Formats: sequence, C-alpha cells, structure tokens
Amino acid sequence: MNFKYYLRQLQENSNYKRFLKENPDAYLCSGFFTMDKEGSDNQQHLDFYIPSKKSMTSFQMEQEAKMNTVDLLPDKVPEPISLDFDIDFDEIEKQIYERMRTHGINNRIQKLIFSLQKLEDKDYLAGTVFISMFGLIKVNIEVKTNKIIDFEKKSFFDLVSVLKKGK
Repeated sequence: MNFKYYLRQLQENSNYKRFLKENPDAYLCSGFFTMDKEGSDNQQHLDFYIPSKKSMTSFQMEQEAKMNTVDLLPDKVPEPISLDFDIDFDEIEKQIYERMRTHGINNRIQKLIFSLQKLEDKDYLAGTVFISMFGLIKVNIEVKTNKIIDFEKKSFFDLVSVLKKGK
C-alpha cells in the first residue's frame, strides 16, 4: 500500500476530475489512512481545501472516491501538502516493528492509523499504532525522509486516565 497508488487512483476517478473542473484552486491538505491487521477496517481519505469556497472536501478511496464535505475550524486555513514524495506504508510498518524491537516491545501490531498533515513547513504522518495487550504507540514520521522522528509507547489506560481528567 502506498500513497502514490491512491493518488493515481483518485486522479483517474470521474468524481475527482469533475471536482477539479469545478474547483481549480483546490489543493491536497491532509490525508487519513488506517490499516487494520486483524480485521477489514482499512481506510484511505484524501482531503482537499478549496480556498475560493473556504471549504474542504474529502475523498474516501475505499468507497471509490466518494466525496464528503468536511467541517473546518473557523479561521483555520490548512496548508498545502507537497505531492513530491511517496509513502510506502508497508515500509513504515517495518520501521515501527524495528523501533519496537529496539525498545523491547514484543507486542503485535493490531491497527495503524495515520494522519498526513503539514506542520512547521514539513509534511508529516502523525500515527497511532494499536498493539496487543492494550498498548498504543504514538509515532511521527517526516514524509520527505521517510524517517521516524518521534516514538512513544503508551498504554490504553493512560489514554483513559487523560480522558477522565478532562471531564
């Protein structure tokens, strides 16, 4: 599974071609990808911001590029994401497993969730990896170099306690 594959699929889709004709100023501003290792909840969404309409449209690739309007935060204009890279999600999974081994984490990956976004002028994949025994790994990957720049193991119970504190 890789990013360029989904981008090519989208570019060949009639919904997308019509969308671009109607919105020539639209640009890629985010993406969402899930890889379910134990089920079939695999998703790939590519999101485009339309400056002239101050709106965002998401294409759900797992549903033949079904279009959905996305709500935006007021006064928040997403930055464009470069298309000058490729993301090999299988390679990223291997890197995560390798990093897990170096940290002594022997759990298996159950699900990977990634958000493609631009932060501080760089394109990143912000990820949450669900692992066996109620574990979580937070990971950030710089897209241009395809390198893990942040890796932190957490427990599902850490997340629950944070949510309880927020109430």
